[in-house]
Amino acid sequence: MQNNFESFDNSETATKKDIVIQERVELISSHMYKQFLDYQHATVNTNDIFIRMVECLELISNNLKQSFSSRGITTQNIYVDIDSLKTVAIINILWRKMSFTTRCNFEPQTLYRDDGRHIFANRIIALNGNYYDIIKDAKDKTEEIERLLENEIASLYVPADQTQRCIFKLKSTGQEFMVHQVDAPRDVVLKVVETVCGWPLHHKDGSVRKFFN
Repeated sequence: MQNNFESFDNSETATKKDIVIQERVELISSHMYKQFLDYQHATVNTNDIFIRMVECLELISNNLKQSFSSRGITTQNIYVDIDSLKTVAIINILWRKMSFTTRCNFEPQTLYRDDGRHIFANRIIALNGNYYDIIKDAKDKTEEIERLLENEIASLYVPADQTQRCIFKLKSTGQEFMVHQVDAPRDVVLKVVETVCGWPLHHKDGSVRKFFN
């Protein structure tokens, strides 16, 4: 009889444990489901902004061609390249190259704010150089992201809510700008092109060599 009571007690304890696990798992799944939804919505907004960025890049390219052509400068090195998936756009302006990509949103990620908030947002990275040259021979996603960040000019963080503003961060100065999602494609592309084309290219110094014994 005693063994039967012990069995009952063990069964009741196991049931309580099961309930605790179920409750905790439900909290985890609810939290991750919210992250997943935010990620999906941010992805839709990001893709929409990126497509309009490409349109702005093509307008900039056409305007530059007209401007340089009127000055008697060949325009064959002014063009925009876009991949078939519309996740990478490269603009070549004479000796300058800039890239924009959404290929950094592998999972839901947040942007930390000084007030302690964590805003779920996708990211569009603007790069100095050709995207494909930058990630060439990268072994995995981690190394690819490291290379992108080494060549980052700026990033646009796109939230899940269409009514919320994007956060545009310039790497060189650390400045942040709040940009409406409607205006973001034009404002970001222009700022990046202006920043890169305004930078001087410096002559590089070689290593010191010993010419005389």
